[in-house]
Amino acid sequence: MKYNFDEVIDRRGTHAVKLDGMQEIWGRTDLIPLWVADMDFATPPFILEAVRKRCEHSILGYTEKPDGYYRAVINWLKTRYDMNVSKEHLNYVPGIVAGLGMAINCFTSPGDKIMIMPPVYHPFAWLVKRNNRQLVECPLILEDGHYRMNLDQLRREKKGVRVLILCNPHNPGGVVWTREELEAVAEICAEDNILVFSDEIHADLTLPPARHLPFAMVSEKARNNSVTFMAPSKTFNMPGVAASHTIIYNKDIRSRFNAWLEAGELNAGHVFAWPAVEAAYTYGAEWLEQCLEYIQGNIDYVDNYLKKRIPRIHAMRPMASYLVWLDCRELNLSQQELNHLFAEEAGLALNDGEMFGKEGKGFMRMNVACPRVTLERAMKQLEEAVARM
Repeated sequence: MKYNFDEVIDRRGTHAVKLDGMQEIWGRTDLIPLWVADMDFATPPFILEAVRKRCEHSILGYTEKPDGYYRAVINWLKTRYDMNVSKEHLNYVPGIVAGLGMAINCFTSPGDKIMIMPPVYHPFAWLVKRNNRQLVECPLILEDGHYRMNLDQLRREKKGVRVLILCNPHNPGGVVWTREELEAVAEICAEDNILVFSDEIHADLTLPPARHLPFAMVSEKARNNSVTFMAPSKTFNMPGVAASHTIIYNKDIRSRFNAWLEAGELNAGHVFAWPAVEAAYTYGAEWLEQCLEYIQGNIDYVDNYLKKRIPRIHAMRPMASYLVWLDCRELNLSQQELNHLFAEEAGLALNDGEMFGKEGKGFMRMNVACPRVTLERAMKQLEEAVARM
C-alpha cells in the first residue's frame, strides 16, 4: 500500500499541544508549528482501525494484557534488532517520561545523584530536579559538526552517581551512538553500580544506513545493569495512546521495579493500549519504511535549502529521528534574539536550543515530520527573515 505523507491535516479542535501550546509560550497561535515531537502525518490506518474496532463493543471495561500484545512487541524487537525478549522481561508504563519518573523513584532516594549528557531531551533534567535528586551533568563534545560522548569526564564525575539517563539515539542531536561508546558506558557504570536508564524511543526512527544498537545488547554488563524504555508512540505517531514499555533482563532489577509499579497499579494499562500497540508492531513495517523515506527527503530538503539559501545556519543531519538540530551560531545573535527571529520575524515555532541545556545556546530544534509543502513555506519564511536582519 502507498501511504500519503503529503496530506495536510487540520489539527485544530483536537487540543493538540503543538497548536494550542503556542499561546502559552509565544502568545499567539498563527506560527508554523515545528516544535513538539509528534508528526503531522496521519496515524497509520491499521492502528486507527484497531481502536475503532474496539470501540464497536459496547463496554469499555477493565482489560487484561492480551497475549497478542506481548507477541507483537517480542516479534518486533527480534525482527528489527535481533533482540531476544520474553514476556517476563516486559512491563507496561504510561509513557517514557512517566516511566523514567517512576524508575527514579523506585531506584533512588531524594538527594541521590543522577547523571545526564547535555544537550539532551529537556525532561531528563526536570525529572531529576522535580523529584529532589541531584543533577550531575557530563556534557557531550561537539566535534566536526557531530556529538560524541565525553567518556573521560564520565569517569571523573561518576563518584556517588546512582543512575545515568542515556538518550539512545540522541535527542536533539540525532546521534546513533557507536558500539564502542556504548560498551564504554556499560563498563564505566558497571564498575560503580550506576544503573543505566536507556531511553530508546527514537530507535525505530533510525535512518538507513545507520542501525540502532539497543544498550542492553552491547555486553553482558549492559544487559544486567540497565532498564530500557521503548514505545511505538514516536514511531507511529500515537503518543496520545500512552503506551510504552520497559525491557529489563536482570531479574533482581526487574522484580524491584515490577513490585514498585504494582504497588500503585501503575502498570495496569488501559483498554486502547493493547489493540493499538499490537496493530502497530504487527502491521507497521511497510508504513514505517515509507515514512522514514519521506522524512529523509525532508531532511535533505532542509539541509540543501540552508546550504544554498541560508548558509549561516547549518543542519546537523540526524542519523535517527525527524528532529533536526540547527546550528545558528554564525548569525551572532543572543538566544533571546534567535528566538525572536524564528518566532516573530519568520513566523515559526521551534524549540529553543537552551531548553536542552546551556550547551544548546545558539541552536534551535526543528521537527520536519510534516508535509513537504509545510516545510517549503517554513524555509521560505526563514530565508526572508534572515535576509531582513
